[in-house]
Amino acid sequence: MTSSLHELTALEAVDAIRAGRITASAYAAALLSRIETRESEVQAWQHLDPQYALEQAARLDARGDLSSLPLAGAAIGVKDIIDTADRPTENGTVLDAGRRPSADATVVRLLREAGAVIMGKTVTTELAYMQPARTRNPWHLEHSPGGSSSGSAAAVAAGMVPVALGTQTNGSVIRPASFCGLYALKPTNGLFPADGILEVAAAFDTVGIFARSLADVAAVAQVLAKGGEKAPALPDYIQSAREPLPKARFAFAKTPAWPFAEESTKTAFAALAAALGPACEDLVLPPEFDRAIALHRTIMFAEIALNLGRYYNRGKERLSAVARETIEAGRAISAVDYAGALRERERLYRQFEALVAPYDAILTPSSTGLAPLGLHTTGNPVFCTLWTFLGVPALNLPLLTMNGLPLGIQMTGLRFREDRLFRAAASLCQASILKN
Repeated sequence: MTSSLHELTALEAVDAIRAGRITASAYAAALLSRIETRESEVQAWQHLDPQYALEQAARLDARGDLSSLPLAGAAIGVKDIIDTADRPTENGTVLDAGRRPSADATVVRLLREAGAVIMGKTVTTELAYMQPARTRNPWHLEHSPGGSSSGSAAAVAAGMVPVALGTQTNGSVIRPASFCGLYALKPTNGLFPADGILEVAAAFDTVGIFARSLADVAAVAQVLAKGGEKAPALPDYIQSAREPLPKARFAFAKTPAWPFAEESTKTAFAALAAALGPACEDLVLPPEFDRAIALHRTIMFAEIALNLGRYYNRGKERLSAVARETIEAGRAISAVDYAGALRERERLYRQFEALVAPYDAILTPSSTGLAPLGLHTTGNPVFCTLWTFLGVPALNLPLLTMNGLPLGIQMTGLRFREDRLFRAAASLCQASILKN
């Protein structure tokens, strides 16, 4: 069993550790061995200290009774824009080299309290934006893993950890999950706490979860949502992920991003919708939604200029061209345009609520196509933009492959209805048409 411990899902590992079939130390050691084998080629980790990971696992083993810890021994990678008090958090920029936070981000504290082992900090693109980092796609090393949560997605896809945290301000969780063949959740804005995390654009910033199983995503979501806006009355996400809807109803939407899709993606999703038959209907979004991509850009650029402008002021010559240009463009946006875009966001969400009421989930591609060849780009996030703009939850389901690379199915629904989304995802995952 030891040689295959890295293949366990997080919940499988937790069950084995609680039952005494393996120790947390043995599990952490197996993952560190896997990291040693693959890290030189994948390059997913920004800060990794094997002794630090083993010490956490040893403390769990010494504790004895682990029944009260929902993530006992589960090993998790954390994107390097999320503060950790005992590890550096450098935000993907030389301007924060050596930065040591004084406290954990709340999401990290919640993970520790649940018994998780923080394995280390994963590579992020510069300031969680568009400049590619060094990480490679474990499926094919010459392809992009996506961004900005590139290290988190690659670490899970390579079997180095079963779960990792990322963040999304446009498409930085769902897109890498699509490219790397993972389950992933970008939750409703506000479901997970955001303090102690680099603020890029607060209107959209969300912590996301990468995993190799839907139940693992749900289990970590259950822990992290305890610190969010809906904490007092949380549904059971794990049960939802294991309880398919008996007659799920889906809608396939050709969003404003559809013209950007590669022809192979259009073909694959047309086939998916057809194969689902009467369980999937076409949903035509009103023309007002065509403005969502531009409105998202207005809000995001203005908030990037506000929140990341300090880096520009400190050392713009040490920033990438794309970061400099975005901050400069954001500073040129008027307060009237920014406020108007925020108002339009809520108006469009009210329309969205009415449109999706008959359905359990909306289906779209997660990305324009397969992971791009080369490391000069993180790919186009446009298929995530509308859903990020509306602040709705999104799941990536790694159910399609083409030419030896994964292609994600993106599933979205109403704000704070992650439980319904998990049930709809479980239904789609068990659909026989996707098992052939």
